[in-house]
Amino acid sequence: MTPYLAVEGLSRRFGGVVAVEGLTLALARGEVLALLGPSGSGKTTTLRLLAGFEVPDAGRILVDGEDVTARPPAGRRFGMVFQSFALFPHLDVAGNVAFGLETAPLSREARAARVRELLALVALAGLEHRAVDALSGGQQQRVALARALAPEPRVLLLDEPLSNLDPELRGRTRRELRDLIRRVGITTVLVTHEQDEAFELADRVAVLRGGRLEQVGTPDTLYAEPANAFVAAFIGQGSAVRARLVARSGADATLEVAGRAVPLQGARVAGPLAPGDAVLWFARPEALALAPEGAAPLAGLVRERRFLGATARFVVALDGAGEVEVQAAPAAVAVGARVGVTVRAPATGVHLFAEEG
Repeated sequence: MTPYLAVEGLSRRFGGVVAVEGLTLALARGEVLALLGPSGSGKTTTLRLLAGFEVPDAGRILVDGEDVTARPPAGRRFGMVFQSFALFPHLDVAGNVAFGLETAPLSREARAARVRELLALVALAGLEHRAVDALSGGQQQRVALARALAPEPRVLLLDEPLSNLDPELRGRTRRELRDLIRRVGITTVLVTHEQDEAFELADRVAVLRGGRLEQVGTPDTLYAEPANAFVAAFIGQGSAVRARLVARSGADATLEVAGRAVPLQGARVAGPLAPGDAVLWFARPEALALAPEGAAPLAGLVRERRFLGATARFVVALDGAGEVEVQAAPAAVAVGARVGVTVRAPATGVHLFAEEG
């Protein structure tokens, strides 16, 4: 199937700095894709390239088979919601939404009807004449979204759309935004540095680092099947420990960690690892378990407990092997106690990568 929005080999440099390098992505019609990564990963530059605010050094952008790479922003029919919302304080709510229709060939009556339709869509009906400064942060975000949707864009671009909201408001507004995008059915690209936001809003997530695509997939896939150690560490929680691969038979392996043999059953092994290789052993907290010292392959000191309600995360400083986080019952053990650490079987939350990864 031909993708609705395609990015092919997109690159952008600023002097000697690589902002985006060889980025290739494909979105189906109506799909929501989140660009996720640390600061400097190329998320915002990618969005600006899509919007036409930046010109790529190489590559192209296609919408429904049409190459729009050389088109100015106004000629792409993309809607964009900025991080700051960029509302006009001298215009009321209706005036801000109507601004998105300035170039549309509509009569005054049709324009007013479209504004009413959009305000009803974002649950702001009756607030047409309200000053935008008098709105809450969540309401301002919905005005900005209505303005972006007013001219019926082909693609919606969202640049950190919830970052200016208070934490307690962010969760509710995130759910409202998700439901609205689903109702409209518009192809959407979202930039965020918040994993929860990306996972809740997007159908798929593209993880970027240094301007390059590390992996793209559903949230479930990224968590359960990370392509490399960076994705494993960036998505969700986990601990990385250096080890040596002693033996391997399919998904079963034996590691040497600080001179101790650690058996793994059903671990996910990335790449053609062989016995003797230096590896990075990455484990999710739920993949590990606490045990009495001496009854487990590894031992260490409980350095910290993080209470999470029904469960807790215990930070264990392993003897000669760094730290791991272990998920257990809140009262499982006291801080300062000596414990053993074992790997649950099957080790579905354990990943082995080549150490240089």
